[in-house]
Amino acid sequence: MSADECISQSDSKEIPVSGNDTEGYVDFINEKCDEPAIPLTNGDVHLAQAQELWSTARDKPVKLRMEASGLGSEPPMTIHQMFMSTVQKYGDYPALRAKKDGIWVTLTYKEYYQHARAAAKSFLKLGLERFHGVGILGFNSPEWFIADVGCILAGGLATGIYTTNSPEACHYVAHNCEANVLVVENNKQLIKILQVRDQLPHLKAIVQYKGELEQKLPNVYTWAEFMKFGASVADSELDVLIDSQKANECCTLIYTSGTTGNPKGVMLSHDNITWTASAAGRMINLKMAEEELVSYLPLSHVAAQVQDMWICMRFAGITSFAEPDALKGSLANTLRDVRPTSFLGVPRVWEKMQEAMKAVGAKSSVTKKKISDWAKGIGLQLILFLYSDSSVPWGFTLANALVYKNVRKALGLDRCRSCFTGAAPITKDTLEYFMSLYIPIFELYGMSESTGPHTVSWAEGYRIMSCGKVLTGCKTKLDKPDNDGIGEICFWGRHVFMGYLNMPEKTEEALDTDGWLHSGDLGKHDEDDFLFITGRIKELIITAGGENVPPVPIEDALKEEVSIISNAMLVGDKKKFLSMLLTLKCNIDDNGDATDELTPLAVDYCQQHGVIASKVSEIINKKEPAIYKAIQEGIDRVNAKATSNAQRVQKWTILQRDFSISSGELGECYFFI
Repeated sequence: MSADECISQSDSKEIPVSGNDTEGYVDFINEKCDEPAIPLTNGDVHLAQAQELWSTARDKPVKLRMEASGLGSEPPMTIHQMFMSTVQKYGDYPALRAKKDGIWVTLTYKEYYQHARAAAKSFLKLGLERFHGVGILGFNSPEWFIADVGCILAGGLATGIYTTNSPEACHYVAHNCEANVLVVENNKQLIKILQVRDQLPHLKAIVQYKGELEQKLPNVYTWAEFMKFGASVADSELDVLIDSQKANECCTLIYTSGTTGNPKGVMLSHDNITWTASAAGRMINLKMAEEELVSYLPLSHVAAQVQDMWICMRFAGITSFAEPDALKGSLANTLRDVRPTSFLGVPRVWEKMQEAMKAVGAKSSVTKKKISDWAKGIGLQLILFLYSDSSVPWGFTLANALVYKNVRKALGLDRCRSCFTGAAPITKDTLEYFMSLYIPIFELYGMSESTGPHTVSWAEGYRIMSCGKVLTGCKTKLDKPDNDGIGEICFWGRHVFMGYLNMPEKTEEALDTDGWLHSGDLGKHDEDDFLFITGRIKELIITAGGENVPPVPIEDALKEEVSIISNAMLVGDKKKFLSMLLTLKCNIDDNGDATDELTPLAVDYCQQHGVIASKVSEIINKKEPAIYKAIQEGIDRVNAKATSNAQRVQKWTILQRDFSISSGELGECYFFI
């Protein structure tokens, strides 16, 4: 089978778009479109003349991957047009909510828009130049959103910076995007920037959006000072700049870390963002002015930004902001307070919730345990219900009343219609655990380079361990498939990025001559077109005997077999046999570093095997026979399913500490993944 025969959607005619004379073009796509489009503010399609599908220059527009009909043919629009469409219809509806002194404070969409315009004028007054960056370094907040949108309205490139970045890493991003302004959360982040300020020739000002400045410095402003700074800029001046923006021009940079080298600045156009927000929301059946979510994942990553900012804006939803210590424990309280209608959690978030719930369950009475186990059995049968049109299993109504509703309420998910996961592989054990409690977790797959989602799972499109189906209006191609139908996953659609800023060679590696985005991931489709990820091309281990071994399935299988294992890393490239490095589940300190203390579930696992241990070192130093035996038995079970001797694990060892970002074993990637 050829690569072209593996396209999961039929080919559609691409409409070349160039120039500003788009009147006939708009009529054409409106005639062809079989789904209602979002009405544009003034009926105009703003496009700049472009000859190529890609660009690495900040001010160079691109051709759009338009389709002849359907969602992929909808009129392109700018961020401002999408924002205005929502403001005009839902201006008095709540948009942003954050706690101040323990009380929720709300901004309506009209107020949100007014604040964004004020920020835009202040950026202009501070000297923001067209297509130059505004770096934002801090935890999620209304100020983060306002700075981001204000930057775009002012013609800049909104650029998130990870809060965990070192001063040197902050310098790289700020220098690469030629930031004129840096917006920081607090004094901790300000200190980082001040250390590298003299090495940033384009930097004109710094704004701190939380608290007062500890010392007054030249061109460093509080948020209150900043928001008043542009009052003298005429509205007409900003309007002219906004009207000059084109949907196929860059407006946002997402810095994605590769396995080697400096981060790459992923250039996203207005159309990348506005089209993807609309397509993703409509695919999962979001309702206008009915959605509410909790913002807690890093906005410098495409996952949180697309969901929290852009999809919410497109569908007039409410974004409620978690506390900065969300991932250290306060997220649970925020979820119960907000009761979101959708929730995105990276695998580790779901795993921590699973561990906490199991710890509580272990202390329950015998009667409660029996009821819970009975309900979980029914919950697992619901997988078949999601696969087909079959009726719910017998006993579901009673299980829902006794168990499921109470669990959802305790988690703050009782209003939640969709729970999502992305960023990394999630274990089948975790998916089945939540399914047993009638909380199906829908997997997403995509990249920063695809403006977030490329495939989506949802209630009407679900297969366990699958990443779902391709986003409506987009296409998937499996390049160079093998005999099992496994090939490199390639993307096509209006969500595909413009290019990497100032990196033409890297861009050419990612985008082929036909404009397909090569993910580097390996996958296959089932008979119903659900996508399953099987590994990464660069992760393939080629043994000394020349056999290709995908490590991820073997690593995941062992983690499912032996629940005390946190991370498993298969090694054996150019070796005679495979070995595995293992880490045990342990607690994480406030800096994100792995400690020596076992998690409560790991302690329980030890007790179930007759071992009293609370630290990783205790198990390793004593080479606890029962634990080592349990791991070996798990490996034996995985080996029994191997397709060849070359795919069997021959040796293994437990490492002294778990992997972490700060210690260098893990990259700073939360999403798609």
